[in-house]
This record gives sequence, structure tokens and C-alpha cells, in this order.
Amino acid sequence: MAGVRRKSRIIALQSLFEVDAVGHNPEPALDRLIEESSLPDESAAFTRQLVRDVLDNKDSIDVIIQKHAPAWPINQMAVVDRNILRIAICEIKVIGSVPIKVAINEAVELAKAFGSDTSPKFVNGVLGSVSEKV
Repeated sequence: MAGVRRKSRIIALQSLFEVDAVGHNPEPALDRLIEESSLPDESAAFTRQLVRDVLDNKDSIDVIIQKHAPAWPINQMAVVDRNILRIAICEIKVIGSVPIKVAINEAVELAKAFGSDTSPKFVNGVLGSVSEKV
């Protein structure tokens, strides 16, 4: 299940990146990415819910990110890092069904795969700080 969930998170990240970086409409972007990935229906539903929850709660999630990464204004953060943090904080604070350690580990794995050399440490540091408050 973890492999399928990670694939769901990857697709959510790709969709959120596309929406954030170039302003595409989230629904068609998500539909296309899910179709290309051949995700099972249950995983596709999780991906859609994750993207919807991140977008619906983006302002409050960004406040949390800014509070725990004050040296990095949201709009100056790498788009990948910003959206990895949004997904993890959404899973921790909004969805709440994922253990904090799992959400952090998954975020760090996404940062290793898609971010810069410094992304995993940055993501882990911010989420470690967030988790202390949960």
C-alpha cells in the first residue's frame, strides 16, 4: 500500500507543481496525470482528495510553513519544496489519518526524488518543527 500511496503523492505533487508554477486549472491537470499513471480507482480518489484538500486549505497551510520557515518567504521557496511541504502539512493537519512520522518520511522521499540537494534537509527541518506543535 505504501508504494501506491507514494505514487499518489507523486501525482499530487506533479499536479500542485503545475498549478503553482504555471497556473493551470487543477482538475484537467490532475485528470491527465492520473490517466497517464494508470492509478487504481482507490488511489486516484486519494490523490484527488489530497490535491483538493491542499488547494482548499492552501492559505492556512502557507501560514504554518511561514511560521516554521521564517527565513524563506513562501513565494521565494522552490516550487517543489513548497508543494511537498503543503502535501505533508495537509496530511498532518487536515486529513489527520497519516501518522506524523509517515507524512514526514514520505515528504523527505519526495524531496530526495524531485527537489534539490538541500531539499530533503529543508523539508525535514520544517516538518520536524511543525510536528513538535502537533
